[in-house]
Amino acid sequence: MTQRADAVGADEGERSESERSEDQRRDAGTTVRREVLGDAHVDRAVAGTTPFTADFQDLVSRYAWGEIWTRPGLDRRSRSMITLTALVAGGHWDELAMHVRAAVRNGLSVDEIGEVLLQAAVYCSVPSANRAFTIAQEVLGKEGLV
Repeated sequence: MTQRADAVGADEGERSESERSEDQRRDAGTTVRREVLGDAHVDRAVAGTTPFTADFQDLVSRYAWGEIWTRPGLDRRSRSMITLTALVAGGHWDELAMHVRAAVRNGLSVDEIGEVLLQAAVYCSVPSANRAFTIAQEVLGKEGLV
C-alpha cells in the first residue's frame, strides 16, 4: 500500500501538519483543475486512475494545480498564456489541445490565443507554431469560436 493510501486511512487527529497541508493543496488543486480544465476532463482522468497511476494523479492535483496554479503572483489568463507557449515549445500536442480550451475558460479571446501562438513561432519555431495553429483551429472550431 502506498504512503498516500496509508495516510488516507489515518484518523484526522493522528495526522501531521504536513499531511493536512498536502490534503489542503490536493483539495485546492482539484478545485482549480476542475475550474480550468472542466469537470468532464477531470472526471475522465479520475475514472481512468489505476493503482499504477494513482500517485501520478495525486502529484498533478497537489503540485501542478495545488501549488502552482493557486499561487497569487499571476492570474489564470497569464498562466494560460505561459502554459500554451511552454506546450508549443515542448511539442506537447495533446496537452496543447486541452489547454487551448482552458485558455478560453480562463478568459483569453481567440485573437489573444492567436497572438500567443504567433509569439511562440518566433521563440519556439515556425514548424511548432504551425502545428499549434492547426490544433487550436480544430479545438476552437469544435467550440464554435472560429
